[in-house]
Amino acid sequence: MAQPKYRKIADDLRHQIVSGALRVGDRLPTEPQLQDQYAASRNTVRDATAVLVNEGLVERVPGRSGGMVVREKVTLTFHAHRAEMPAGPTSETDAWRSEVERQGYEASQEFQLTIEVLPPELAERLHAEPGSAAVLRRCVRFINRQPSSVQDTYYPMDLADEVRELLSPTDIPQGTTRLLAERGYVQTGYYDEYVSRMPNPEETALLGLQRGTPVLLHIRTGYTENRPVRVSITAFAGDRNRIVATHGDAAVIAKFRPEEEPE
Repeated sequence: MAQPKYRKIADDLRHQIVSGALRVGDRLPTEPQLQDQYAASRNTVRDATAVLVNEGLVERVPGRSGGMVVREKVTLTFHAHRAEMPAGPTSETDAWRSEVERQGYEASQEFQLTIEVLPPELAERLHAEPGSAAVLRRCVRFINRQPSSVQDTYYPMDLADEVRELLSPTDIPQGTTRLLAERGYVQTGYYDEYVSRMPNPEETALLGLQRGTPVLLHIRTGYTENRPVRVSITAFAGDRNRIVATHGDAAVIAKFRPEEEPE
């Protein structure tokens, strides 16, 4: 079956971007220019550029001049097996920042604290009563000043009443995992879930997602020997992140994949 014309145009433009013929910040030819260049209709050209927008390779320029430019494509590799390792950095934030900087990017984040009613599925994970309150600590994380992920962590209110620092409206220097361990709540087990879905309106706005871009969810429930103490839900922009995990002998893997050198 012959490839649709809009796909051929998208493939050609994508090749120019990947090869460096079109660089970050360069403008694509205008719609009339693309129509002439490829002997294509306006709708075909728009379908082609829509493919590149959905892939995160180009973005529309607001204003009268309009048009499209090649956008910076930053892809972070999130190593799920390294997250919150006891021998790692002193906080979850530092662990994430170290991961970003290790890959040559600039890291920043915004923090927010609210008190929320637990949705039924999270109440079930935390063995809490449906409709009970929880502390929600949110970090919106940026790479090279572009939003990359949103992490929402829920703590049961009875736990926050005992560990009052969880109610602090600022980031906790040593990280909440270490704080809880210091107060006798050592997390000895984690249950991780990975889900891909389309974003909700809030995620679309916070992450600046183009239409049709999914989010990758990493859902981690942390347990002490006696109870679950938190649920962390990280929504990664699907066009800017990939999640990897290694199992078994990390030193063996590192011989063949040096980037996986154990910390």
